[in-house]
Amino acid sequence: MRSKTVFMITFFIFSFAGYGKQCTGHFVNPITDVCWRCLFPLSIGNIKVVNASMPDTENASNPIGVCPGPTGLRVGLNIGFWEPMALTDVTDTPYCLVNLGGTRLNLGLKQGRGGRHVVGNGQQRAFFHVHWYKYPLIHWLNLITSVGCMQGGDFDIAYLTELDPTWQDSEMSFVLSPESVLFGNPVAASACAADALSSTLTKKPLDSLFWCAGAQGTHYPMTGHVNATLSPVQTALLLTERMNYKMHREFLLSDSSPKSGAICKEHHYSVTPKSRYRYELVNQVADGKHCYPGGLSTLAWEAGKIKPHTPDQYGFLVWRKRSCTFL
Repeated sequence: MRSKTVFMITFFIFSFAGYGKQCTGHFVNPITDVCWRCLFPLSIGNIKVVNASMPDTENASNPIGVCPGPTGLRVGLNIGFWEPMALTDVTDTPYCLVNLGGTRLNLGLKQGRGGRHVVGNGQQRAFFHVHWYKYPLIHWLNLITSVGCMQGGDFDIAYLTELDPTWQDSEMSFVLSPESVLFGNPVAASACAADALSSTLTKKPLDSLFWCAGAQGTHYPMTGHVNATLSPVQTALLLTERMNYKMHREFLLSDSSPKSGAICKEHHYSVTPKSRYRYELVNQVADGKHCYPGGLSTLAWEAGKIKPHTPDQYGFLVWRKRSCTFL
């Protein structure tokens, strides 16, 4: 009886261990895993109060702003800073929540595993799922108390591509984004070299080339399929940027604006204002000291960030420029 019990315990341990290897990751530590210097530069109007090595985007021209309030107009300071606003999982295993400690959801829906593979002509291709989390870290830590100057609410899973059939089917995705005919071709992709060069030299992508993801490739088609992958980190960053673009196209994300008359509230844009976003690797190996503009080649910083004998599962922290009137 005792030997049978020992056998059953051993069986369950190894069963769960094998299952766990399909989904890995760790919880993001907001103190050690987050690059807090990526919060800067901090500006009041167009005057830099705290400088940073990373370039800034356009700020309000006037330091004083007037915004409507519940009891009439209110006067405040027009400020600009960068806020951590979202987390993403990029995973080869469906429903694997990398940034939640490698937890795997069981929704009773069976889906095949993705990952990288080589097709008949020798070209490497890949397919990954992406999860988008709402991550209002500034609100949690109470670093800024003005409601108009931070993302409120709670931590939440905002998007699971496993539940989106267009993420897996290019033809179905075309129905929602027919413009992919114009931008998802080699001619349009060749223009992305200029975007990659701008991200490398000036640390700012070109917003005018909205369909480009710089050195990573293009945002089209808006699916989880990637051709000619160079590295798993590059593929993961491309799909994070593509997911950001997809959510803007579906008006699920909003952005602030430094323009006079527009700074008081957020606005929806049909494409991502790329220069107002930064990305930081937090899983499997958290960086904690650097964030990077969209479109910058991962070859410059991915050394030591790929764990051997580990599934292709990564997590990114998304930073967004916040322009607001501090009341």
